[in-house]
Amino acid sequence: MPTELLLILSGLVAGTFGAMLGLGGGLLIVPILTLGFGAPITTAVGTSLVCVIATSTGAAALNVRAGRADVRLGITLGAATVVGAASGGILAGILPERTLAGLFAALLAYTSYTMLRGLRGASVERHPGSEPDPTAPDGPGAPLYRTHRLPLAWAGSLVAGHASGLLGVGGGIVSVPLIRMLMGAPMRVAVATSNFMIGITAAAGAAAYLFRGEIDPRQAAPVVIGVTMGAALGAGIAARIRPAWLSGIFVVVVAYVAVRMVLRAAGLE
Repeated sequence: MPTELLLILSGLVAGTFGAMLGLGGGLLIVPILTLGFGAPITTAVGTSLVCVIATSTGAAALNVRAGRADVRLGITLGAATVVGAASGGILAGILPERTLAGLFAALLAYTSYTMLRGLRGASVERHPGSEPDPTAPDGPGAPLYRTHRLPLAWAGSLVAGHASGLLGVGGGIVSVPLIRMLMGAPMRVAVATSNFMIGITAAAGAAAYLFRGEIDPRQAAPVVIGVTMGAALGAGIAARIRPAWLSGIFVVVVAYVAVRMVLRAAGLE
């Protein structure tokens, strides 16, 4: 099978999962390119960020139109992710490749653990943050989660942006559990809002990789085509999956990729 077709199919899978889980596809694109196609991790991260932009564009349009994404919250937290993404993209050009792989694996393992703990701790999904806040500055009908622990959420978004620029994961791997568990928003709102945010975050991080010439257009173009198709597909599927199942898929995928990246960091792959 031609390499270009394999890249398109890989992008289709990554884009579908990325839109379903609010990750922008970067969670799978980086290991696919490094483990499956032998690309240097900085090239994979740069390509991933370009694909994250495409994923976010496709999924965010559907989520905003359907009213699933909290646009106001996304803009508030997005300011922090952009700053973090720019600094992460610069740092990635300094760190050794195996260090980047180890950081990627550590981030995945921690996120998988926190989401699994949230699943085990709540057999019935409760969202007190979804209730209206009569004192909210943006109107009495605004949900309570929009201002709940907002300073901590803003700081966490800065970390999410830094992870995006450094590791090419779009920031959704941090933003989804941040909005869901720290602020108390429903899982579907967290996923849709993350999809809305990650496009601008990835654009800020990708600038550093473009400047250093670490994005290969011949590799990036077919992956972007697949990711764009997968983004629309994944956004539609996410609306039909139970929140608990969506969280479970998130945990399984993240844990598997974490193990593979640990092996790469240790020089075993």
